[in-house]
Amino acid sequence: MLDLCLVGTGGMLPLPSRFLTSLYIKCQGHALLIDCGEGTQIALRKAGCSFKSIDLICITHFHADHISGIAGLLLSMGNADRTEPVTIAGPNGLCRILSGLMVIAPELPFEVYVRETGHIDTPISLGAMKIQNFPLEHRIPCQGYTIEVPRAGQFLLEKAQSLHIPMQLWSHLQKGETVSAAGKQFTPEMVLGPARKGLKVTYATDTRPVDAIAEYGRESDILILEGMYGEEEKLEKAEERTHMIFSEAARLAEQAAAKELWLTHFSPSIADPFEYKTAVQKIFPNTVIGEDGMKKSLKFVL
Repeated sequence: MLDLCLVGTGGMLPLPSRFLTSLYIKCQGHALLIDCGEGTQIALRKAGCSFKSIDLICITHFHADHISGIAGLLLSMGNADRTEPVTIAGPNGLCRILSGLMVIAPELPFEVYVRETGHIDTPISLGAMKIQNFPLEHRIPCQGYTIEVPRAGQFLLEKAQSLHIPMQLWSHLQKGETVSAAGKQFTPEMVLGPARKGLKVTYATDTRPVDAIAEYGRESDILILEGMYGEEEKLEKAEERTHMIFSEAARLAEQAAAKELWLTHFSPSIADPFEYKTAVQKIFPNTVIGEDGMKKSLKFVL
């Protein structure tokens, strides 16, 4: 199971009614946070998300509305008696940015590891989750993230029995481990069928529409994209500031064959994003207008 919470849905600056865009994902006891702008720790608390359990923080880019809440969040995690290490990942230059932000949090009761992911890095593993970054198009280096939970093939009972593999080793093979018995070695491929469809969530904000979003977000269970502006008349403004309007995000979701689209990162000028719901659903029917604290659990399909 993959538990999602769209912690905030705002862009540029926090509002009394809308926190800054951030995504919290939890899977099998491990938690991931994407972006951490000003006030994100308050939004997490309001949404009922445990920030103490966050193991990995992924940053899309270094504009303040996506990273300025890091120091405060880490301090609160320390005050909550966290002692396990926390990893922060993001574009090249992350170490330099964090060295400035962390001046106010010089001593923490846990280690902070920094991973600069570059253009396209090898996936980061967090429990059952695999997190892959990909490049976006913004005024400064920016990246999106695809989070996948792979699912192994079905366990072939008769095959395991025919190979005389002891029953107590079956669970290890199902977990992808190689085992040995009676001087013989057995690999998961020997007793598992073809890989089944896993779970997939893709997150991209502060960008123009680029092919990488459709490529990495292909067939996502949930595709989370920015909708900086709702009006078609603001397309030129979105182009100038390297953002997207609602309709562009909807067309990307259609191109990616996503199951569901969540819109987020609304401009402070948008008083009511639901005003544009009907129009955008004509392009991509399964579009959801994001709301602070919105949650959903994804489960494997039998």
